[in-house]
Amino acid sequence: MALIQARDVTVDFPVYGTNARSFKNAMLRAATGGVLAKSAADRVIVRALDQLSFEFHEGDRVGLVGHNGSGKSTLLRVIAGVYEPVSGSIKVEGHIASMLNIWLGMQMDATGLENIYIRGRLLGMVPRQIDDLIDDICGFAELGDYIQMPLRTYSSGMQMRLAFAISTSAAPDIVLMDEWLSAGDAEFAEKARARLTQMLDRTKILVVASHNEDMIRKSCNKILKLDHGTLIGLTAIEKNMTIEALDRKIKTMVA
Repeated sequence: MALIQARDVTVDFPVYGTNARSFKNAMLRAATGGVLAKSAADRVIVRALDQLSFEFHEGDRVGLVGHNGSGKSTLLRVIAGVYEPVSGSIKVEGHIASMLNIWLGMQMDATGLENIYIRGRLLGMVPRQIDDLIDDICGFAELGDYIQMPLRTYSSGMQMRLAFAISTSAAPDIVLMDEWLSAGDAEFAEKARARLTQMLDRTKILVVASHNEDMIRKSCNKILKLDHGTLIGLTAIEKNMTIEALDRKIKTMVA
């Protein structure tokens, strides 16, 4: 079973070294996209998420939309367990694969093989599971004998291929993404796109933040719109909806 359930989730970030004067407030609002407020201790805070409530169930493919600073990335990090709400609750059932940073944990002085185990453990896999995926990861990344060499000896393209291969090797219940992933040159990018699509077809819940409405239309069945940390609306995407119709729907969504 896979489930994401939020109840009045609120996330605040304290702002140090400033006060609540109107000029500084305006500058901070422009920089963060959040809503400025005062905490109980009379500190200036940015309210990144404000009392969000929703449920995602198996089969949901949710596109998070909103302007830069609307709270999309913050919400993904709350679901992933990186940020803890100051109030409210978030309940997640199922194994999560966070694609927010596919480089997380990778060490430049460790070999490619060692990095597979390091990154695999961070993705929640046990060594036995990683053992079973070694051939698949190495074959997909196309690194040959370089798999035994330190990551610092790789080209940037080779590093990306390895990171992508590891991150898409698991079969998670929930996938979280901040924009669609791609990797390598045109030939490898097509191969990567097919692998990512296969992974997402197997996952039970997908939550992706993106400004690409065409990608959301093709990959998602729901959209959740945020504005300055507030939930504006959560609605279904109709089958065969055009990009123009989706754009109109996003623009007219209200709480």
